[in-house]
Amino acid sequence: MILLGFFGGWEIAIIVLALLILFGGKKIPELMRGLGKGIREFKDATEENPVSKEAKDVKKEIDQVADDIVNSQEKREK
Repeated sequence: MILLGFFGGWEIAIIVLALLILFGGKKIPELMRGLGKGIREFKDATEENPVSKEAKDVKKEIDQVADDIVNSQEKREK
């Protein structure tokens, strides 16, 4: 949000007015939602390297196997 320091109140008002004229009031929330999803996906992609992603996948598999073992032992006891 460093860019907002360069814009004053009038500049922001003009930008908002231009967006309203170009896209209409109904499209703006959809555009902002799409922008937010795009930023979130970009952030996730840049923060997560392939090694950590693979480690998370392996951890999920180990947790699932451990749960399966616990469930099978509980069934045997009953």
